[in-house]
Amino acid sequence: MRRFPTPPKKLLAALLGPVPVGRRQAIGLSERLSAATSLVSGLEFLSDRSQIRPGGLNDWSINRELYADCSRPVRKALDILAHERTTTALYAARVAASAALLLPGEGRWRGAANLFLGLSGAALYPHHRLGSDGSDQASGMVQTATGLARLSTSPQTQDALLWYVALQSNLSYLVSGWVKLLGRDWRTGAALGGVLRTRTYGERHLWQLTRRHPRAARALAHGVLALECLFPVLYLRGGKLARPVLATTVSFHLANGFVMGLGRFVTSFAAMHPMVAYTSTPAHHPAVAGRDDRAPRAAALVLAGGVALAGALATARRLRVTDGWPGTEWVTTRHGNRLAYDTTLSADGSGPVVVFVHGLTALPEHFGWLTQTLRIRSAHELLTYSRAGYGPSRYAGTRPYTLQESVDDLVDLVAQTVPAHRQVVLAGHSLGGELARRAAVRLGDRVHAVVYLDSSHPAELHRSEQQDESARRLTGAIRTFTNSLRMGMGVLLNRPSWVDNLPRPFRARALQQYADARMWQAGQREWRATEQDFRGHSGELPPVAAHALVLSAQHTVDRDPEQLLLHRELAAAHRGAGRLVQETVIEGADHDSLLTRAEYALQAGERILAFLDSTAHRPGTAATASPDRTPAREAS
Repeated sequence: MRRFPTPPKKLLAALLGPVPVGRRQAIGLSERLSAATSLVSGLEFLSDRSQIRPGGLNDWSINRELYADCSRPVRKALDILAHERTTTALYAARVAASAALLLPGEGRWRGAANLFLGLSGAALYPHHRLGSDGSDQASGMVQTATGLARLSTSPQTQDALLWYVALQSNLSYLVSGWVKLLGRDWRTGAALGGVLRTRTYGERHLWQLTRRHPRAARALAHGVLALECLFPVLYLRGGKLARPVLATTVSFHLANGFVMGLGRFVTSFAAMHPMVAYTSTPAHHPAVAGRDDRAPRAAALVLAGGVALAGALATARRLRVTDGWPGTEWVTTRHGNRLAYDTTLSADGSGPVVVFVHGLTALPEHFGWLTQTLRIRSAHELLTYSRAGYGPSRYAGTRPYTLQESVDDLVDLVAQTVPAHRQVVLAGHSLGGELARRAAVRLGDRVHAVVYLDSSHPAELHRSEQQDESARRLTGAIRTFTNSLRMGMGVLLNRPSWVDNLPRPFRARALQQYADARMWQAGQREWRATEQDFRGHSGELPPVAAHALVLSAQHTVDRDPEQLLLHRELAAAHRGAGRLVQETVIEGADHDSLLTRAEYALQAGERILAFLDSTAHRPGTAATASPDRTPAREAS
């Protein structure tokens, strides 16, 4: 048997082991690399200022709307900074400071220059949100830390700042890797080819290579995943893997800079590596003698406390969501699902009951403006409910889920809650519109009308390229939200703007449900079934013997004209003798703001009221199916 020679010890010693960098050396290397990033960024801006002028990518007259909720002094300061002369002067000063930091020297002025770069970068960010990237954020963090370290005379303070940047570097790779791992394309290795075929970051020749050599492309994609997910291993065994990990990471950034045009990423992220090298060198090494290592222990304690707090908050949120709200009632459906609902039904009421059906990963609270409008402006009685798995509603999960189960639940809900002599108006948004349409066929003459609020159509994934692309992205987005919230990260979730756009009584309830993993788990289950159902759809829609109002959001049909044709087909399924069918576009609204923005939701509410008034004395329905009958409703 042939024996291969053992690699020489000197070669192994050169490839493995720590990268011994002293404190002052780490600060100097990091500040120069980050200065190179801000120098290039400043020169890029000074060579082309068209992006901040009217019509440009960062036109302040448009971007300032993002800061409309800020206080008047903050808005005034931002307006001053947005002036072209002010911005140009700041960038010129940044270029000068960056160039000066590339020169040799150890004076305290370097700390002031670094702080200026960090603070001025933060001040300019609101005006350059578009086109700014992670490289600017990374360099700003390094410049702020090195500036404070330069101005401090305490070695302990300097070490704490260096540890801070090193931990942030580890976190950036770690989070990036594990988030990628949630995506199926990265796990299968197909993501690399997908990135290389894009207009923004792609390269045609390399993409063609991935097509010709799929195994190599898959291995490279998995290598990137391993590098990012396992980056902190360089701290193990006295930094034995520090050299290969840091060398591979720099090579990774160099490749990105060359292939994807992300040149600033090379210097900005490499600027954190000297501090990683400093902190990963064993404490007994002469280069790091006297290093204060209390920062990582303090960070671990803070992290443990944060995890405990996040878990406690998630548990409290879950209990609050699943308890229901004052006045909530319950029904149990044929599938064993227990649905929570709220209603204004009264014993002596008359006329059709309006039943609202929410969309995918949405809530009954999304209808807040509509329900308030109908309650104030009319005598219509209303019912809102949470589908199985959403909010307080329980999902039994006795068999593989299909959309038909949610249709059955809606049919059972109507049968158990609405008196048999009264009809219903089914009002559904997005996927809720499609569920309402299917339930209307089942309920037959119990349905007075169907209101479609920017509704889904079962053929949309076949006929709309935009919907097909959005569907593929939606799978990963829902999975990421679900897994993140299951790990207790709801405490880090930004408060979405649509919550604050709802009527005040609905905001807290909506936020609690939105930050709870159950809603996203239910959405993930529904989306899998929806995609399978829609991709298998064929043929025409069956007729629905009820009046219909089809409300479309302007942005939806403007961006995707095919969607308008699909909405017209929903209306066509209702046309027949004596039936009123109306189609309306709500100007200025998009798919979500149709419900969550008061100005658009109130318009939609007025259209619904006018439509219901027009159909009040027009029965226009005939039994197309025998209504389902189920036992009387279950009290809470």
